[in-house]
Amino acid sequence: MFKISSTFKGLLAAAALASSTLAMAAEPGMTGDNGLLTDHSGKTLYSFDKDSVGKSACNDACAINWPPLEAQANTKATGKWTQVKRDDGKLQWAYDGKPLYYYKDDKKVGDVTGEGKGGVWHTVKP
Repeated sequence: MFKISSTFKGLLAAAALASSTLAMAAEPGMTGDNGLLTDHSGKTLYSFDKDSVGKSACNDACAINWPPLEAQANTKATGKWTQVKRDDGKLQWAYDGKPLYYYKDDKKVGDVTGEGKGGVWHTVKP
């Protein structure tokens, strides 16, 4: 039988704890080169005027055109980042209380084709 030293076990435990803490501590977005809030791949994030603080009003067909920035239950909100529970029970990231979305027609990094849509969709400046 293979025997593992207590030192090696300690190193493995520390590495596992560090990697899980880093995954939970990372903010879900960042400020892109254009000064707008983006996800970590650089895709633009939007807010919706019809949302209230901590509550998404974009459901069903709306959420197909404006997919929410989904949050996982095991992720930790920090600073201005919070999570809101959607009508479908899923979690969504919010910034400064505003739920965040992608726009389905933004195809590449830096696209902002959703800006001003219907007079109610806006890019977010942190």
